[in-house]
Amino acid sequence: MAATATPVLDLFRDLAAIPSPSGRERAVADRTLEFLRDLGLEPTEDDAGARIGSDMGNIYVALPPTDGGDGTPIFLNAHLDTVPPTAPIDPEVRNGVVVNRHDTILGADNKAAVAVMLAAVADLVRGDRPHAGVELVLTPMEEVGLRGAKEFDTSRLRARVGYCYDHAAPIGNIVLAAPTQRTVRFRFIGRAAHAGIAPEDGRSAIVAAARAIADMPLGRIDAETTANVGIVKGGIAGNIVPPECLVEAEARSRNPGRLREQVQAMLDAATFAANLAECELESRIEPEYEGYRFARSDPAVRLAARALEACGREPVYIESGGGADANVWNAGGLECVNLCNGMAEIHTASEHIAASDLDVMLDVTLALIDAARNPLQPSTIASA
Repeated sequence: MAATATPVLDLFRDLAAIPSPSGRERAVADRTLEFLRDLGLEPTEDDAGARIGSDMGNIYVALPPTDGGDGTPIFLNAHLDTVPPTAPIDPEVRNGVVVNRHDTILGADNKAAVAVMLAAVADLVRGDRPHAGVELVLTPMEEVGLRGAKEFDTSRLRARVGYCYDHAAPIGNIVLAAPTQRTVRFRFIGRAAHAGIAPEDGRSAIVAAARAIADMPLGRIDAETTANVGIVKGGIAGNIVPPECLVEAEARSRNPGRLREQVQAMLDAATFAANLAECELESRIEPEYEGYRFARSDPAVRLAARALEACGREPVYIESGGGADANVWNAGGLECVNLCNGMAEIHTASEHIAASDLDVMLDVTLALIDAARNPLQPSTIASA
């Protein structure tokens, strides 16, 4: 049974059908700007794209407060890029669930959030709905290191409290904590030699890298910590002892001490393996983003809980193993809570979202805006 078409569903299908892999978001950015301008708004786009390798910058638009109350201005954030699709994107509704007709991603991450936030802004404008001030920040290049958010000038924001919808879990889940991530790059340097005539003269960088990877603690390290080796590149030809091998790895943890220990363990494994294989080693540690942690009693969390309760959803508090633009905002001194919006199996060909969840998240967003208008009252679950 097909879901009843609604404006937010139609908007999501429209946006999702526009391919926008990281760095090539221009078409969906133009569609978004057109939507906002048709509402009579004046969105701006910064010059971040040129600095980060994207064909779009960060899109920003502000709706000034409608009255002089003592409410809380808020900003809403989502990203316009997706992981690369490997086939066309043609969203359709099957048994109430939005899927892609083709064998690749749908783009619910994060266009389901974009559609909901645009629909909420439209409701504010067209319905002359009162609010304490709402700002919208839509970023590029989130999927490749939160690059757009890192380049956004947060001094433009009047709001100090914000919300992004970028975690694949049922509506009602509130992310209280997210990890810090470090990228670790290794370059093993050996010595080339003919593999059939004089292999003993060579020093295999691939052997060194393989030994290092085998010795590294990887996968789920503990409840708060993970590590992964994602890229290995090396070798020239099958008959040449490989003189170089590049390894790219990452470590994440919600516990700063455990993250330091994990990175050091990976460095130790690489150093030992390089020495054993008589290879040189170059290593580089790069910060990707910083973690954060909220308490249930924090005002930004309590506002989210009030909005969910107003929509008949019981708040559920979780901790994440992934990063989002929220990491950047929180590291910059803002309070940004990540709310789950129902998208599922993201980054895969099975990615989907229930059509009804789009309408529910629109209701939650409007309830959040309404809650922010009024002086904060204790949530019924704030002390749970």
